[in-house]
Amino acid sequence: MREDTDVLTIGGGPAGLAAAIALQQKGFEVTVADGAKPPIDKACGEGLMPSTLAALRELGVTICSGDGQVFRGIRFVDATTSAEANFSGASGFGVRRTVLHQKMVERAQECGINLLWNTPVGGLSSNGAIVAGTVMKAKWIIGADGIHSRVRRWTGLDANTPKEIRFAHRRHYRVKAWSDCTEFHWGRNAQVYVTPLSNGETCVALISRDPRVRFEHAWREFPKLANDLRHAEPSSSERGAATVTRRLDKVYRGNIALIGDASGSVDAITGEGLCLSFRQAIALAEAIGEGKLENYQRAHRQLSRRPHVTGRLLLLLDRYPSLRRRVLRCLAEDPELFARLLGAHAGEAAHNFLAATSLRLGWKFLTV
Repeated sequence: MREDTDVLTIGGGPAGLAAAIALQQKGFEVTVADGAKPPIDKACGEGLMPSTLAALRELGVTICSGDGQVFRGIRFVDATTSAEANFSGASGFGVRRTVLHQKMVERAQECGINLLWNTPVGGLSSNGAIVAGTVMKAKWIIGADGIHSRVRRWTGLDANTPKEIRFAHRRHYRVKAWSDCTEFHWGRNAQVYVTPLSNGETCVALISRDPRVRFEHAWREFPKLANDLRHAEPSSSERGAATVTRRLDKVYRGNIALIGDASGSVDAITGEGLCLSFRQAIALAEAIGEGKLENYQRAHRQLSRRPHVTGRLLLLLDRYPSLRRRVLRCLAEDPELFARLLGAHAGEAAHNFLAATSLRLGWKFLTV
């Protein structure tokens, strides 16, 4: 094992690998250390938005047609209403998290990044970090170790940061998706996200504020979805995780920067977690190239603004069913409005366009 490196990335999930690839593209020698081994899985909806695919292309990560399934837009469904909208440009793509991770590992290997799997990091030192019991010197350290980040704790960047936690569960089914959209089903106590994957497989993810809710409890809230899956055989075991909304005052200290969920996170309801991580990786590489982590701080704040706003709005719909029903009726009656909002969410619209669309939604809401 090397004893020194330009950049040590602690955490080898998608965020850590994206940062490593972006920095290697800038000419830095990068080492990634993770206590797990690939492919690393995580309970998530497995739908990549068009903006996420664009960020992956910038990193040189190629997702092929055989890796998953294209979806053309988003459909919202509750007990009485269904509303859907297409993406205005490129489509989204449903792909297993393990497939995505393996693709990113392969890209990192192509770039010549030093990948240390099954190699836990025990702490920080004055000039680097303790990797597998040995001090590894590093000019820069990146904490990409998730929502329970130890790097964030070691650097004191998580002090007094409020957070909102929900609970996610994911299972795959051997059934061809009945829609070419990713579906968001709204219930009284949970949402269920359905994403088409390759080889006639479908990803179903459940999110709730109640940690006790499981699929067998949720089906009573989603009878139509339960009927669609009635004869489908599970192709994976149920996997759980927490989804956290958290914003940090600061995402770097000295020569140490946080990225991905370690640097603050948006609820999975937005579908923006991966895209946000990849954009942060590109911004972080730029800042380290300039030797100015304060530039990363500014970019991080700007990149996080839109996903956090979207997350707050969607969680309001979760908390207030009467408001949600009214909004969904607005969107069902005006598909063009829904498409405009979807474009704004995907970052395809300017601020004045978003303001005009919001006014249109407000008027529609008052008159529905």
